[in-house]
Amino acid sequence: MAGAAEVVAWRPPVPGLTEVLHARFPDHAYPPHTHEAWTLLLVDEGAVRYDLDRRPHGASRAAVTLLPPGVPHDGRAETPAGFRKRVLYLEPGTLGPGRVGRAVDAPTIDDRELRDRVSRLHAALRPHPEELEAASRLAFVVERLRRHLDRDVVPPGSVRDDRVADRLRELIDARLPDGVDLSSVAAELGVHPTHLVRAFARRHGLPPHRYLTGRRVDLARRLLLDGMRVAEVATAAGFYDQAHLTRHFRRMLATTPAAYARSG
Repeated sequence: MAGAAEVVAWRPPVPGLTEVLHARFPDHAYPPHTHEAWTLLLVDEGAVRYDLDRRPHGASRAAVTLLPPGVPHDGRAETPAGFRKRVLYLEPGTLGPGRVGRAVDAPTIDDRELRDRVSRLHAALRPHPEELEAASRLAFVVERLRRHLDRDVVPPGSVRDDRVADRLRELIDARLPDGVDLSSVAAELGVHPTHLVRAFARRHGLPPHRYLTGRRVDLARRLLLDGMRVAEVATAAGFYDQAHLTRHFRRMLATTPAAYARSG
């Protein structure tokens, strides 16, 4: 893995996340340091050796690594080939100070489902953050991290709560261009965000973010057939720009918005 280091970092508009970092390091070694945030690490290529609180550990593609805030650690490639990683920095209060010691003792989490969830969360954060999807996926990641730290990883039970599911659907329908804030709606309804997402999926057959995207595409179709320009339709229907609309439009209808408009 020769060549120069590659680093891409950004701050996503998702409550609970302070930063996202994607990096490739052929030969970089981190000096000892601390973070204010929780560090959730995926290694995609190579392997990393690090000391956490002066104890040696390793991070590889087989697991998820969670480093607690305020605890010194370093990092270096385990082999001359270097490593590639993806990192999420979680707000300090996300997992609570009471779990810091447990993370120091066991920063490596061997959980394929959790790794898949974290990877899907990264995908939802680029190139344009799908905010409702990212918030939903983050809620499930945090839920599973807490259970690992509390040594209470059990399969989630079935959730049936038609009242909150229908209320969320009403709010999505009423706020298509702006979308909804998952945490705010969950707090308003007095439930946890993961409860809200599970209840919605059971009641309506798909997760809230997919329902929202489908309704936005429906709105875009109507606006296109009314003669609105594609770029204006994108923002009017709640997409970031024309490229964002086109990506979802192709996925739904196998054609572009412009071609769809011309067909009429």
